[in-house]
Amino acid sequence: MAGSTYDAIVVGLGAMGSAVAAHLARRRQRVLGLDRYVVPHELGSSHGRSRVIRKAYFEDPRYVPLLHRAFDLWRDLQAESGESLLTITGVVNIGPPDHACIRGVLDSVTEHGLVHDVRAADEITARFPALRPEPGDVGVFEAEAGVLCPERCIAAHLRTARRFGAEILMPQRVTSIRSDGAGVHVATECGTYSAGHAIVAAGPWLPAMLSEGEAAAIRTPGRAWPLLVERQVQFWFEPQNALLVQPPGMPVFIHFVEERAYYGVPMLNSDGVKICRHHGGATTDVESVDRAVSTADEEDVRSYVRRYVPVADGRLLEAKVCLYTNTPDAHFVIGSLPGQEQVLVVSACSGHGFKFSAVVGEMVADLVMDGRTRFEVGMFSPGRFD
Repeated sequence: MAGSTYDAIVVGLGAMGSAVAAHLARRRQRVLGLDRYVVPHELGSSHGRSRVIRKAYFEDPRYVPLLHRAFDLWRDLQAESGESLLTITGVVNIGPPDHACIRGVLDSVTEHGLVHDVRAADEITARFPALRPEPGDVGVFEAEAGVLCPERCIAAHLRTARRFGAEILMPQRVTSIRSDGAGVHVATECGTYSAGHAIVAAGPWLPAMLSEGEAAAIRTPGRAWPLLVERQVQFWFEPQNALLVQPPGMPVFIHFVEERAYYGVPMLNSDGVKICRHHGGATTDVESVDRAVSTADEEDVRSYVRRYVPVADGRLLEAKVCLYTNTPDAHFVIGSLPGQEQVLVVSACSGHGFKFSAVVGEMVADLVMDGRTRFEVGMFSPGRFD
């Protein structure tokens, strides 16, 4: 209740916040979780029924140890919840052999000894007939990779948090977060709550919370936060031949085509084939984003589908807008705000964060309770923007 003192207050209960609340509560911390909407919802970054999880990580080999732990934690949560959260489909990264992202995949699998195989374009099509890469492309296939269901994962983390005593209040919008050295004070439209730490996992709402001026929810005088919100669109197409687009005949794929990247998720139920462009969306903000899907949005992805996955070029079944919150270096923001050690930011995942949320929850619980974690977090430091 308002006025109570907690060990930690988690602001934002999507992918990261729900996991943080679960891990802290499991360690017998007094946790309050707040979100301006009832979670899960479709206004942020954690909806759309599927998120890819993989270890052959083109973004940076330093993420791979986190992914080893993430897979373990997702399997534990799946067993605990009794729900299907993780589906292994395999993932194939496709592109020219000299493409920076293909080189990044190979760097990760080499450095960490990941099981994989490399296939030429004709071998990709022979194994996965739905996919038609360019003749010079190669594919790096990782069998032990697949898909998470984001809505179920978030709900499972919140159930865990509640089971271990966390108080979850939704909807409740946070208006300010202030630290005074002795603790933090989080004000909402319903009252003010106090705690030893605040963990801000607000996703695309974070840039506005950190904006300059007296109206900012979190005041960081003299600091600029280079966080940009990007509009993305998810599409589901009706396949012309359902047998060709179901596992094991079709894995998750990520295809690097010149300066663009597209990804696809096989048909796991009656939803159809999910195919999306990764990045390349308009810069926006969470309050004014255009949530209507246009003909131009569809044609961008449809033109890719016609050429490279023609069996999926059927009726559009559904389309949803979601949001990336990007940093200039595409690494996350995880850690205490400079000068405000009791306020931790866990956000700005740059379009590749959901798969990590289980292990990030564990890392943040370490940081809150012990001031350190066994995982490498230096590249995520909020102070790097100085």
